[in-house]
Amino acid sequence: MEAASITAPAVHEDTHHGPPKANQSSSVNSEVLGILLFIISELMLFGAFFAAYFFIRVVSADQWPPGDGLPVAVAATNAAVLLSSSVTMHWTDLSAKRGNQMGMRVGIVTTFLLGCTFLFIQINEYLHLGFTPKTSASASVFFGLTGLHGAHVVIGLLLLWMSAVRIFKGKVGPANYKGLEVPGIYWHFVDAMWIVVFTTIYIL
Repeated sequence: MEAASITAPAVHEDTHHGPPKANQSSSVNSEVLGILLFIISELMLFGAFFAAYFFIRVVSADQWPPGDGLPVAVAATNAAVLLSSSVTMHWTDLSAKRGNQMGMRVGIVTTFLLGCTFLFIQINEYLHLGFTPKTSASASVFFGLTGLHGAHVVIGLLLLWMSAVRIFKGKVGPANYKGLEVPGIYWHFVDAMWIVVFTTIYIL
């Protein structure tokens, strides 16, 4: 009797490694959605600091402003610097979408320098305040809020630096500008948050 032939099932080599690609049902790009979700978490972090600020100022009735007062004019100047950097960042994004290499380079460098200027003014303000975080609870929450924002500016500058490297290497253009758009969104968040911090801490 003829032996029954056994056909081995075809084996297809699977070259894919790792988990399957996530299904993207939203019209928002996954990178953009990621940074937006991250910003929401950052808003909650700032919210905790603002809650401490209002508790110390309203409930405990601690002296505000701490020390002999806050340099409102200096903080307003810093607000203008950071708002200007938001404009230049927007210009950089538009230049990327239009393929304007010179516009991207000038825009990202200007934005970076304006961010550095903001940090320089902020540190100089700290040195001349006349009080430290140990002075009072109000002083602690002042340094906590402004310092938290300053830390976000530093992170934003690192992102801008990495974007600048990619721009000067010619890796950013109309077909691949998402790597620039995401740091831009974060930078706009940092700028907007300073307006909230400035209004709450220095004006109210």
